[in-house]
Amino acid sequence: MKKRAAADAARLRPLVLVVDDFEDNRAMYVEYLQFQGFRVVEAVNGLDAVERTQELRPGVVVMDLSLPVMDGWEATRRIKADARTKHIRVIALSGHAEPAHAKKALDAGCDDFVAKPCLPENLLAKVREHLAAGRPAEAAPRDTKKQKGRK
Repeated sequence: MKKRAAADAARLRPLVLVVDDFEDNRAMYVEYLQFQGFRVVEAVNGLDAVERTQELRPGVVVMDLSLPVMDGWEATRRIKADARTKHIRVIALSGHAEPAHAKKALDAGCDDFVAKPCLPENLLAKVREHLAAGRPAEAAPRDTKKQKGRK
């Protein structure tokens, strides 16, 4: 009975998708967010980010913009163009710190822009801010049993 209650409680924790092709960055943010009580999944390119967002419906996507296969700008446009995922908050996290890049990210549909390097606690504050902004009831997360074993 206790195991089931713990599993149910774990499923209720917010899910965050961290998208970055640089493993050290991903690992740092993933570990910190998990330590803070979030469920976290990873993607290494924009196409993977779009697919994982459609499959898992995270509360927030932390999106690097310079990615292989499909960049973060295009991945965000696709996430925001899909009726199933358009409500999901996307936080751009990028080494492109110029105002023009921030504007381009926001124009692509990102809900926020954070320049790298970014301390994990600052990213945590942004994630919490966007989760607190809420999401529509119809956007309830799907069962994420499939995510086991996948990073």
